[in-house]
Amino acid sequence: MTDQLTTDTTKPAQRMRTGSMALPLIPWVLAAALLMVLPFIFTANSAITIMNQMAITIIFALAYNMLLGQGGMLSFGHAVYAGVGGFACVHIMNMDDFFAQIPLPLLPVFGGLMGMGLATIVGAFSTRKAGTVFAMISLGVGELIAACSVIIVAFFGGEEGISGDRTYGMPFFGVEFLQQIEVYYLIAVWLLISAALMYLYSRTPLGRMANAVRDNPERAEFLGYSARWVRFFSFVASGFFAGVAGALFAINYEILTEENLNTTQSGLILLATFLGGVGFFFGPILGAIVFTLVQTVLSLQTELWGFYLGIVFVVTVMFFPGGLAGLIMMHVPAMRLGKLNRLGVPYLKTLGSGALGCLGAAALIEMTFHARHASTGDHEMTIYWTTFDSHTVLPWILATAVTLIGFGVARATAPALAEAWGEANTPDGATR
Repeated sequence: MTDQLTTDTTKPAQRMRTGSMALPLIPWVLAAALLMVLPFIFTANSAITIMNQMAITIIFALAYNMLLGQGGMLSFGHAVYAGVGGFACVHIMNMDDFFAQIPLPLLPVFGGLMGMGLATIVGAFSTRKAGTVFAMISLGVGELIAACSVIIVAFFGGEEGISGDRTYGMPFFGVEFLQQIEVYYLIAVWLLISAALMYLYSRTPLGRMANAVRDNPERAEFLGYSARWVRFFSFVASGFFAGVAGALFAINYEILTEENLNTTQSGLILLATFLGGVGFFFGPILGAIVFTLVQTVLSLQTELWGFYLGIVFVVTVMFFPGGLAGLIMMHVPAMRLGKLNRLGVPYLKTLGSGALGCLGAAALIEMTFHARHASTGDHEMTIYWTTFDSHTVLPWILATAVTLIGFGVARATAPALAEAWGEANTPDGATR
């Protein structure tokens, strides 16, 4: 009778427990289904390459968030672990006899182990302190290894880097990874595996203690936990997944150079992670997606894409420290109260007009850049699929008018949006 009571799925309590256990799996199943169908929606090789880069950046950003978001360790040199893992995989590709015995899908394991090994060495002394000390040590280590990339030519290949050929590996169930779509599914599988493992790590006692050490290391020490060792294990785990990201980069592009491990790359992953939001697990995923789209798609439209990305980053740090994920989660109380629809019209008025003002300001910036740097006699330029003469007065008047009107309307309607926001987040009958 006891067994029947505990396994009878017709009982309401049993159904509730079963449903609550299956609920956390829904996002992962939806993510797997989305990754499966994306190549059928975006069929061009260029689109698949962008999706590959996006997936690699997501893994790297989640690995970086294990330091910054969960452990409170700001690193300015984390790209070295991804770069070293990638270089190790390229060298394995060039070992014909050895590589011919290894299925390509297992190659990221070697990259992860290489990144973890380097993180173990560096973390042994860098994780003794957090805050500014850790940040400066990470910066110094990053610069040191970046300098070694042009000195230790045997491993890093100098300024030209090292290239390999992924097709020399042992076929995996008949798949030789000759086509980009095959590489996409390989990266997608590793994305799901890496994201799931990092999520599970954040739910372990060690992952929880990393949050405690981040918030109050003295209290964690008082409870009997070593803040240094908690930071060390988080650092080593992050180095492993960064190495996995570097290995996938090597598989996708079949070449690595000094740019893959310099300080610039470390700064870019910091930017992408913070843009998405370090306080939430899905924040780096959003940041990596947006950053990759800006880096690959917007860069094809304008040379000033880095300038716009920098403005977005500064605005995020100043006004939205929770990043994109924080903005999304801010709407959860209004959604639970059933008042989210009250924000539709105010958003359309304020944010819509603000976006229009941003487009006008971007047009002014682009015209100024073209007027200053275009070759002699080159007066024509194209903005928003419209070609015009940038040396005439009318485009400047229109762009200025759009900018002033857009920002003016946004400022005028901002109080109404604030009022609507307060009402949407206040229960009925409660006073604000």
